[in-house]
Amino acid sequence: MKVNTEPQHFLCRIEDGVATVSLDRPERKNPLTFDSYAELRNWFRDLHYDDSVKAVVFASNGGNFCSGGDVHDIIGPLTKMSMKELLAFTRMTGDLVKAIVTCGKPVIAAIDGICVGAGAIIAMASDIRIATPEAKTAFLFTRVGLAGCDMGACAILPRIIGQGRAAELLYTGRSMSAEEGHAWGFHNKLVAPDALEAEAQAWAARIAAGPNFGHMMTKTMLAQEWSMSIEQAIEAEAQAQAICMQTADFERAFHAFVKKEKPVFEGD
Repeated sequence: MKVNTEPQHFLCRIEDGVATVSLDRPERKNPLTFDSYAELRNWFRDLHYDDSVKAVVFASNGGNFCSGGDVHDIIGPLTKMSMKELLAFTRMTGDLVKAIVTCGKPVIAAIDGICVGAGAIIAMASDIRIATPEAKTAFLFTRVGLAGCDMGACAILPRIIGQGRAAELLYTGRSMSAEEGHAWGFHNKLVAPDALEAEAQAWAARIAAGPNFGHMMTKTMLAQEWSMSIEQAIEAEAQAQAICMQTADFERAFHAFVKKEKPVFEGD
């Protein structure tokens, strides 16, 4: 199965094993709509089965990452929905996070400018986050009268930046500066705006050149071990590593090491 390279509600290009996606409403700082939520969820679900894609960059567009749910397309209609309809929507948005976490491919968020609401959640759900000094990240759900526990934020954010810092951001909805995000471990690296795309692509290319089956297993374990004891995690990693030791990439690495060459991985 190949992922859709011509989605209707966001941009996508695939080059040299790296898929680059971004929202495409820069004039409104790239808000999400019902349609883009659903199409992104389906795209990341399909990604699990596309071996031609080895890494993903979720990019900014027009100087901003994502301004969250569109006020007119989403927020307004939500105030008129029944409880059944609301639950269907919140489950669908959570399914996007689950799809990113379980897609089997490392995801790099390249964050410039506004990164708030569901946009902050997409960045949070990514494996690696590279940002510019202009990046402003806010989990602003309480500022619109909702709870901070949206799309897995109360489970995932504390694991990245710590319980106290996560609690502060989720209770207040205030913006986290790029410098704070870097110091707290949310951002892996800060780069100048004109270097953001190249930096994210370079990280993705480096990952794509690695043992992709091994990367899939790493991402799987990073997600699954959250709910394991140390003993369970050690056993799960023993099984995962034994599986990886049966891959051709492992054998290629051995022969390259013996010859003092750089291994060329093929993902099998």
